[in-house]
Amino acid sequence: MRYIDHQPCGKADVMKLADMPAPEPGPGDVLIEVRYAGVNRPDVAQRAGSYPPPPGASPVLGLEVAGRIAKLGAGVTQWKVGDEVCALTPGGGYAEFCVAPATHCLPVPDGLSLLEAASLPENFFTVWTNVFDRARLQPGESILVHGGSSGIGLTALQLAKAFGAKVYTTVGNAEKADYCRANGADVAYNYREEDWAARVWADTGKQGVNVILDMVGGDYTMKNLRSLAIEGRLVNIAFLNGSKVPDFDAVPIMARRLTFTGSTLRPRSVEDKAAIAAALRERVWPLFGQGKLKPHVFRTFALEDAVAAHELMESSRHIGKIMLEL
Repeated sequence: MRYIDHQPCGKADVMKLADMPAPEPGPGDVLIEVRYAGVNRPDVAQRAGSYPPPPGASPVLGLEVAGRIAKLGAGVTQWKVGDEVCALTPGGGYAEFCVAPATHCLPVPDGLSLLEAASLPENFFTVWTNVFDRARLQPGESILVHGGSSGIGLTALQLAKAFGAKVYTTVGNAEKADYCRANGADVAYNYREEDWAARVWADTGKQGVNVILDMVGGDYTMKNLRSLAIEGRLVNIAFLNGSKVPDFDAVPIMARRLTFTGSTLRPRSVEDKAAIAAALRERVWPLFGQGKLKPHVFRTFALEDAVAAHELMESSRHIGKIMLEL
């Protein structure tokens, strides 16, 4: 099969098209003939050498795919050969064939194409487990989502709005602000032009928001903690500005009874991810057919153009998902 080789790790231009034997599904796995694969920030970090795959995972990039099931591993009964699915993968998505646990596969939502379905798993698994499981966002509460025009951001905006929250977000320009307001955000702040923390505090009547979803870290951390309401919850899923916090002060955590938590999805157990998949299938997938959620695909590249796809991701010029077509 064709796949994208990224060794040795480095800048985007280390990636190249190569050939290797197709993988075989183990017990409980399925082999997917990939039609589309999503491009995500963890792919960029892995390619650069700062985010190695967990033990036993494919060394090939790619954490989400959609395509046709080509082969079943021992014990798989919930799918059959020929079924079209999208899947969260432990790696291996930038290839013509990819193995995934059968329990991490989901049907293509009603009304969506395979391309659109491939853009869903990584973001929806991540947002669901962090915003709804860990942060326990409830109807009537408020949430601040940093990076609202990213794939994760747009997923969080839509899901929070669909489940009855008031939604604030930060973005880098006016075009992204308008796009977010059209897709779930009640309020959008341009962090390049205004003090988003001061605006959040003022716009919430000096009460703060209930939940913050952050992938920036660094100097955002104290601003986040000071922007939370009493019993508020801060969830970090990445640290684009670094995990070290300058002038950290724990007093807001004590004074306002805050929760500061976070998680990474990839190292979690097969069982954990299966539970997330089951929750998405029951509570989220029907919302696509009802028109309450929609995918946001910005641009699709051929597999052999993975370098350009990563360069676009690193530029942050996109709104929504960047995809690869096989």
